[in-house]
Amino acid sequence: MSSQLLHFTAPLPITNSITPPPPTPSRARPPISAPQFQAFHTLSQRTHIPSHVYTHPAAILLELCTSIKELNQIIPLIIKNGLYNEHLFQTKLVSLFCNYGSPSEAFRVFETVDDKLEVFYHTLLKGYAKNSSLSDAMSFFCRMKADGVRPVVYNFTYLLKVCGDNADLRRGKEIHAHLISSGFATNLFAMTAVVNMYAKCRQINEAYKMFDRMPERDLVSWNTIIAGYAQNGLAKIALELVIRMQEEGQKPDSITLVTLLPAVADYGSLIIGKSIHAYVLRASFESLVNISTALLDMYSKCGSVGTARLIFNRMKQKTAVSWNSMIDGYVQNEDAEEAMEIFQKMLDEGFQPTNVTIMEALHACADLGDLERGKFVHKLVDQLKLESDVSVMNSLMSMYSKCKRVDIAAKIFKNLQGKTLVSWNTMILGYAQNGRVSEALSHFCQMQSQNMKPDSFTMVSVIPALAELSVARQAKWIHGLVIRTCFDKNIFVMTALVDMYAKCGAVHTARKLFDMMDERHVTTWNAMIDGYGTNGLGKAAVDLFNEMEKGTIKPNDITFLCVISACSHSGLVEEGLQYFASMKEDYGLEPAMDHYGAMVDLLGRAGRLSEAWDFIQKMPMEPGITVFGAMLGACRIHKNVELGERAADKIFELNPVEGGYHVLLANIYSTASLWEKVAKVRKMMEKKGLQKTPGCSLVDLRNEVHTFYSGSTSHPQSKRIYTFLETLGDEIKAAGYVPDTNSIHDVEADVKEQLLNSHSEKLAIAFGLLNTTPGTTIHIRKNLRVCGDCHNATKYISLVTGREIIVRDMHRFHHFKNGTCSCGDYW
Repeated sequence: MSSQLLHFTAPLPITNSITPPPPTPSRARPPISAPQFQAFHTLSQRTHIPSHVYTHPAAILLELCTSIKELNQIIPLIIKNGLYNEHLFQTKLVSLFCNYGSPSEAFRVFETVDDKLEVFYHTLLKGYAKNSSLSDAMSFFCRMKADGVRPVVYNFTYLLKVCGDNADLRRGKEIHAHLISSGFATNLFAMTAVVNMYAKCRQINEAYKMFDRMPERDLVSWNTIIAGYAQNGLAKIALELVIRMQEEGQKPDSITLVTLLPAVADYGSLIIGKSIHAYVLRASFESLVNISTALLDMYSKCGSVGTARLIFNRMKQKTAVSWNSMIDGYVQNEDAEEAMEIFQKMLDEGFQPTNVTIMEALHACADLGDLERGKFVHKLVDQLKLESDVSVMNSLMSMYSKCKRVDIAAKIFKNLQGKTLVSWNTMILGYAQNGRVSEALSHFCQMQSQNMKPDSFTMVSVIPALAELSVARQAKWIHGLVIRTCFDKNIFVMTALVDMYAKCGAVHTARKLFDMMDERHVTTWNAMIDGYGTNGLGKAAVDLFNEMEKGTIKPNDITFLCVISACSHSGLVEEGLQYFASMKEDYGLEPAMDHYGAMVDLLGRAGRLSEAWDFIQKMPMEPGITVFGAMLGACRIHKNVELGERAADKIFELNPVEGGYHVLLANIYSTASLWEKVAKVRKMMEKKGLQKTPGCSLVDLRNEVHTFYSGSTSHPQSKRIYTFLETLGDEIKAAGYVPDTNSIHDVEADVKEQLLNSHSEKLAIAFGLLNTTPGTTIHIRKNLRVCGDCHNATKYISLVTGREIIVRDMHRFHHFKNGTCSCGDYW
C-alpha cells in the first residue's frame, strides 16, 4: 500500500486522451494522458477510492499542478466538493506541499488525517529534511517513532544528508545510532549516507572506518569516500583510493573524475592530471561538459593555462561554469587581460554572467587597476540586480580600492545591507592599501563595537596599516590584541607582526618573534630578510638567506628581491651579483623588472655607474621607469651629470606621473652648479603640471601625531623649536658638523644655513628633543629620502645630545647613535 501511494506521487508521462477542465486564459494546460488516467484507476482499485474521486477534475488538476500558487487555487475546489478527507487527495497535498518547500503547510494537512498511513510520515519527513531546519526534521522523526511508525532506510539517508550539509556531527551520530538500532547497519544505501555525513563533518577517519566495514560497496560508495578525502584536502589519499577502487573491480565513472580532478589541482600534480585526462579520452567522457570543465580547471590550477584554453576552445557545449572556470584560470595565473577578453567573449556570445562571473571579472579589473572596465562591470551588477548579493558587493569594493578609488568603495560599504566579516575586512584592507591608515583603524574599531569578531584576515589587513604608522606604541597594542584573540599561532598573522616590528625599526623584536614561530612560510622569511635590509643590516639579511637555503622552504622571486635590495643598501655588491645569478641558475626563477632595478641600484650605489649602464643595455626586456629611476638616483649620489641626463631622458619618454624624477635631475644639476639647467627642469615641470612633493616629517608623542613641513611655522611650539635649533646648530658645528649648502644658490651664505635648518626632519627632531626626557629614543617618519645635510647633521645631534634617533624615510631606516648611522653613510 505504502509503495503504491509513493509511486502515485511521481510525475506521469503525458499523451492525448481525456481532456481536462478548460485552461485558464493565462496559460494553456496539456491534456491528461491515458497512462495518467490508468494510474488513477489502478490506484483507486487498490486503495478502495470511489471512481468519482479519481475522475474528479480536482484530481486531474492536482496531477498537473506545477507551483504552490496553483496548488492554493486548487484546494478550495477540493474542499467545496467534499474531497478533502479522501486519502488520495491528502497524500497528494502532503507530497506537493513538501515538493514546493512548504512542510509546515504539509503538516497542517497531515494533522487533519485520522487514519494516517505510513507514507504520510515518510513523505513529510523528506519534506522537513529538504526544506526546513534540521531541528524540525529531527522533531518530526521523534514524533514518527512515538507514533509507532517503523523508519525506512530513506528516512535515515535524508536526515544524514542534512546533518552533513550542516556539519552537525552530534546529531549525525544520533541518527547513526538510530540507524543501527533499526537494523540498517549493513544496508548499502544507509552506510553510504553515514560515510558522507562523517566526511562532510570533517571526520574523515571515522568516515573511512564506516566505509571499510561495509560488507559490499558500489560505485556510489567509492565516489562518496573519494569525494570525502578530496574535499578534506587529502588529495593524495583520494588518488590512492581511485587505484584501489579499480583493483577491486570498480571502474571510475564521470562522477569519480569530476570529484577527483579538483583534488589533483589542489595536489598540484600535472602528471597525474594528464593521466586522468588520458583515461577521460579512453572512456569517451570528453564530450561531457562537467568533465571538460573540471579538466580545464585542473590544468589552470596546475599552471598550464594554455592547455586549459585548448580544452575550452574545443568544447562544443559550454555552460556558465565553463566560462567562469576559464576566466578564473587566467586570473589565478596572473593574466588578467586575457581573463577580461574571455569575459567579453562570453558576453558577446550571449551568455548571461552569474554572480561568480562578475566576481571573477572584478578580480581581473582590480589586478589590472582598470577603473573604466571596472565601472562597466559595475553597470552589469546593476542590470543583473545583484546589489543584494553581499559577495558581489565585496568584490566591487575590493576592485575600487585597488583602482585607487577607495572613496567609491566607502560609499558602497556605507549603503551595504547585511555586512559580513568579509565586508569589513575588504574595507579595512582598502583603506590600508590606499595609505588611509586612520580610516582603516577607525573601521577596525567600529567593527568590534558592532560585536563583529576579527578573524586572521582582519588582523593581516590592519597590521600592515599600523606598520605604515611606524609607531612602537601602536605595534605593541595590536600585538597584545593578537595574543588575546588567540591568533599568535597563525602563521600569516605572525608574519605580519614580524613585518610590522621591522617597519617600526624594532628589528630585534621582529627577529625574536621570527625565532619563536613553530612554522614559517616563505613570506615569513621574506619579511625578516627585508626587515634586516631596510634597517641597514645587510650582513644579517645575507646570513638569514643562507640559513633559509639550508632548510626545506625554498626562496621565491620576492626573496631574491629582498636579499638583493639588502645587499644594495649595505654595499655588498659581490654578494648581490651572486644572488642574481643564482636566482635563475639554481632556482629556475626568471628575473622581473624589479630585480633588474635592484641590480642597477646595487651597482649604482657602489659607484659602478658605467657597469650599471651597460647592465641596462643588455637587459632581455625593455627597461622600465624603476630601472632608469635607480640609475638616476645613483647618478645623483655620485654627481654624474652625463649618465644622469641619459637616464632622465629615458624616464621622461615614459611620461612619469610624478615630479620626483625631475627633482632628482634638478638636484644633480644644482650640485654641479648648472643653474640654467635647473631652471629649465623647473619650467618643464610647470609645463607638465608636475609638482615637487613637499618634505614632511612626523613625530608621535603622547598619542598625538605632530607634522612638520620644511620651513613651516604653524606648529604651536615653532618659535621655541627654531630658537633651540640655533643653539643646537652651534653645538654640532663645534663637534665638527659642516653645513652642505651646495644645492642652494642666489642667496647669502647665512640664509643658506637658515634654509637648511628649516628642513622638516630637523624641526621634528628638535620638537622631539624638547618634549621628551633625556635618554628617550626619538622616532621620526619622513615621506621623502633623507637629504645629505640632514643625515650628516643628525649624526652629530645624536653625538652631542646622547640620544638615539631613528628616522624612517621613504626607502629605509636610519638608526643614529653616538655620531654614527646604521647605514654606514651608504644610502
